[in-house]
This record gives sequence, structure tokens and C-alpha cells, in this order.
Amino acid sequence: MEFRTDFFRWVLIILTGIGLFFVLVSSCKKDDKPQIIAAADSFTDHRDGSVYKTVNIGEQIWMAENLKFLPTIVGPATASQTLPYCYVYGYDGTIAANAKESVNYLTYGVLYNWPAAMNIDTTGTIKQGRIQGNCPPGWHIPDDAEWSALIEYLGGLYVSGGKLKESDTLHWESPNSGASNESGFTALPGGLRRYDSEFYGLGNTGFWWSATESSAAGGICYILKHSDSGVVRTSYNKSQGLNVRCVKD
Repeated sequence: MEFRTDFFRWVLIILTGIGLFFVLVSSCKKDDKPQIIAAADSFTDHRDGSVYKTVNIGEQIWMAENLKFLPTIVGPATASQTLPYCYVYGYDGTIAANAKESVNYLTYGVLYNWPAAMNIDTTGTIKQGRIQGNCPPGWHIPDDAEWSALIEYLGGLYVSGGKLKESDTLHWESPNSGASNESGFTALPGGLRRYDSEFYGLGNTGFWWSATESSAAGGICYILKHSDSGVVRTSYNKSQGLNVRCVKD
């Protein structure tokens, strides 16, 4: 009996040692690079009934669609660095209900000049707080640091664009370089209302404001292109109309 007891004791010791070995090997092989977890959900903006998909990327929760809130609208010839104006790509009018019926509104959302994105009224006062801007309650315009955190999490400026872009050529022109939409962000090429009162870039470029000013006349923005897998961080004049993505408070 004593022999059996000693035998099983040694077998247990050996098996335990083997188990610890595999645990250590597994730990050594663990990749320290953060995994991209694109957990999808949705919510309703009760201001107008719009339903938005959302995505959890790292420690941030982003809208997975461009903002569509459209209180008023003007044509592309109307511009200001200080007064808020909203546009819909290709629409030249002042009737919001008509603009909301357009394919471009339904697909790409609204183009906001910087004052409109920040929800500045005609007196120059920023309503609802500078960061919330025109986002729904509980959400805000991402500042430069929040955009930078997203890009860093996805691997940096040179590769994160592909992980942000919708992965096919349904909306993006070919070649849509590097596009995988690994993040679930589903960035679309909504173009912009340009400084020369023209719409530009639909199908090949997407432009998004941050809540960070670069100067009295400019705001930091982020750009994705069909021909590049990276992200461009730059500054645009506040009069230009860009898309907005909101991030959860």
C-alpha cells in the first residue's frame, strides 16, 4: 500500500509540473499588443429619432455612423467662421426636410462648419458646453487627444486608416487601400463643403472635426482617403463643412 501511495504521489507531482510548464510557456507567448474588440450596439437620439450604431474600441465608445442632427440647413454658398451652418453634400437649399430625403444625408450624414459642430449660437456663445457641441446628450465631440488615443490604439497614423474605413468599395472608390474595418468604426467618404463654396471628395475622402482649435480661424480635423491606409491629422478653416463622429461621455 505504501508503494502505491508513493507512486501516485510522484505521478501527481509530475503532472503538476507539466501543467506549470505549459502555463509558463503560454504566458511567454502572450502577445502584449492590445486586441481590437469591436463590440457593437445602438442608441436613439431623441431629439430627432435617429438611431445610431455604436462601437466599443479600446476604452472608448464611438458612434459607428456620422452625426445626422440637422436643425437648419443652407446651401454651399453660405459660409462663416463664426456663425453655425449645416450642409448636406449636393444639396443647395434651406429646407431641412427636403435635405433629409436625399441619399447623401441618409448615407453620410451632415456636414458642419466648426461653429455648428460645436453648437455655437449667433452671439458666439457655445451652447451645451464646448465638448458636447451638436452631439446628443451623453455624447460629445472628440477632442484631439481622444482622436489620437483611437489612432494609437489601432496602430498609429500610418495603418489605422485602413482599420477605420468600411472594407469594400460600395461607398469608397477603388483601391480603398488597406481597408479592413477591423475596428468596426465603418468610416465613409462623405466629402466636405470646401472653402470655395463647392462640395468635394464624396466617394474618395472622409473629413471629421475634432473639438480642438488650431487657431482663432481653424480647427484640428482628421482625414481618411481611398488611396491611403493611414490617417491625416491637419487643420482646416472653421468655415468648411466636415462630418462629425461623437464619442460617449
